[in-house]
Amino acid sequence: MAFDTLLGNDRLKQNLAESLAKNRISHFYLISGPAGSGKRTLAKLLSAAILCKGSHKPCGVCESCRKLRSDNHPDVITVTDPEHKNIAVKIVRQVREDVFIRPNESDYKIYIFAQDLGTEGQNALLKILEEPPKHGIFLLLTDNPGKILPTVRSRCTELKLQALPEEVLTAALRKEFPQASREDIQAAVVRSGALLGQAQQLLRNGEGIPPQTEQFVEGVAARNALVLTQLFASMEKWKRDPLAGILQSWLELAEEALACRMGLQAVSPLSRKLSQSCTAMQLHDVVAALKKAADYTSANVSPAAVCGWLAWELR
Repeated sequence: MAFDTLLGNDRLKQNLAESLAKNRISHFYLISGPAGSGKRTLAKLLSAAILCKGSHKPCGVCESCRKLRSDNHPDVITVTDPEHKNIAVKIVRQVREDVFIRPNESDYKIYIFAQDLGTEGQNALLKILEEPPKHGIFLLLTDNPGKILPTVRSRCTELKLQALPEEVLTAALRKEFPQASREDIQAAVVRSGALLGQAQQLLRNGEGIPPQTEQFVEGVAARNALVLTQLFASMEKWKRDPLAGILQSWLELAEEALACRMGLQAVSPLSRKLSQSCTAMQLHDVVAALKKAADYTSANVSPAAVCGWLAWELR
């Protein structure tokens, strides 16, 4: 198994494998890369390799590897703070206290910071990074290493993830999305900047399209007021959250269609249909209307009123 499940980044994986084979383990790793580059995948693989009992780390078959694969290892703690943009200082202080408790069943105790730390949080973490216990290991994930304080960054081993070679990403997407067309996959590769996570999300967004979305695209593409009126009349009794969700998906389709008119490749066939059927100005007006409808929805305007307004605006 080793680090094979992380695509690309061959030099990084080789260096990690060599360091682990020589038992050179850092107390602090900074894993950086754009969204969708595989930071969480690498953090999980690195944690497995550090705790692995097999000869080729991570072996994927020992008890430790199996527990970690199922997110059930007691000595690997993922630190997040869903209620805030950055992990709160009080949570970092709790980690500082917890790290001095011995591991349950391993030689190390690993903390994965899967969310950004603000300046105060980094300073709080710095206190433990200066003199960590021998069993304490910290993995800090970030989209932008420039946000990390120099005093923190100087104490880390930085692992920087890169975009994938086009042929590697294309092969992976064809395997995962066998029903996707060659055009869709190529567009996902280009639009994602060759980042696996972003390409996967682009292709997933095109799966399981609700009938209302197909009807919306049909009405806008044909500028058919009757189709749109029937669509919005059928949605007037929707709850606010489902309405907000589908409006957001329509907005993404329209924005992608507008980008396609400007020369970018569109992943969704529905976006391509809109792009081929509407002018850039028409698509701009659709985007503006959907944004305003989303604002109305979040401002507690009734779904019936939002649907009625959109039916009139897009007629």
